[in-house]
Amino acid sequence: MPGKDSHIEKLGAVLEKSLQRLELSARLTEYRVWPIWDEIVGPTIARNAQPEKIRHGTLFVKVTSPTWMQQLQYMKEMIAERLNQRLGKEVVKNIFFVVGKLDKAALRTAAQRPPASSAAPPESKPDEEPLRAIKDPELRRALKRLLLTASRKGKK
Repeated sequence: MPGKDSHIEKLGAVLEKSLQRLELSARLTEYRVWPIWDEIVGPTIARNAQPEKIRHGTLFVKVTSPTWMQQLQYMKEMIAERLNQRLGKEVVKNIFFVVGKLDKAALRTAAQRPPASSAAPPESKPDEEPLRAIKDPELRRALKRLLLTASRKGKK
């Protein structure tokens, strides 16, 4: 039956067209932030800050304390840049931090993630990768002390 084959489309193509018509494709792209968050920010920050929702390019991130909220304000542009680089397009235009209790499932995921480098044991020092983007040495030292304190408290 030659005519029958012309009406067959791949399921992926049909889903893609449907998502575009429903304008869900952009929303799905936004939610690709969740699976990469812990890796982008590192385990110490992931234990203290988790994405909650994203609306029109603004990522709302719940943090464990006002101290974390203040410190992450200095890093939000760098975090957004790294997320967007990984996603391959500008998805996160702004990050808004709110203090609150983090989801226990998200915290378990962050705690179970192996350290990025196996050269140093996880208890020796927190992930310092995000700090490299901070140009002010005094601020970088202060953030490093905060990360060390938070990582020690997380072990108790």
